[in-house]
Amino acid sequence: MTETIPTQLREMIDTDLLMVLEWRNHPDVQKYMYTSDEISYEDHKKWFERSLQNPKVHILIFEKDATPLGFVKISEKPDGRIGEWGFYMEPAVPRGNGLLLGQTALSYVFHNLKLHKLCGESFADNLASIRFHEKLGFTQEGFSRDQHFDGEHYRNIAYYGLLYEDWQKVQNLNKGNK
Repeated sequence: MTETIPTQLREMIDTDLLMVLEWRNHPDVQKYMYTSDEISYEDHKKWFERSLQNPKVHILIFEKDATPLGFVKISEKPDGRIGEWGFYMEPAVPRGNGLLLGQTALSYVFHNLKLHKLCGESFADNLASIRFHEKLGFTQEGFSRDQHFDGEHYRNIAYYGLLYEDWQKVQNLNKGNK
């Protein structure tokens, strides 16, 4: 019998600000962001306060055994039950926890928020993110060449989508493999 590891997503609170900012400004996280500049605490706090004012934006902390290990942002589109996500892990987190973050976030998206579809995107050279999306059941829905200029180079972007019904199929397959 496999042991289940208690994981959860909880709302980000102001006491998480410094921790999340340190994760976000870490070079291993920063290199995969559209804004690669170091973010100041003041700008981070303003972003947090703006996010709290928007009921369609969910900023969440991923925890395993009550230890914060990652950040998830889900932005719902105004209509149609479609959302977009972004996420990152605490840089020193052990391998395997990213998949737990993804599974926990998808359960939240489809059970709690009742979304029909979740969209994600990745720099095309971020192979770990691409494998991560595919492992969770996402389908690549698009690709844009030279879509983002990072200050030195143009970068390609891959776009992903996961429908509720496809997520359900992945869940059923995973249950059958246990």
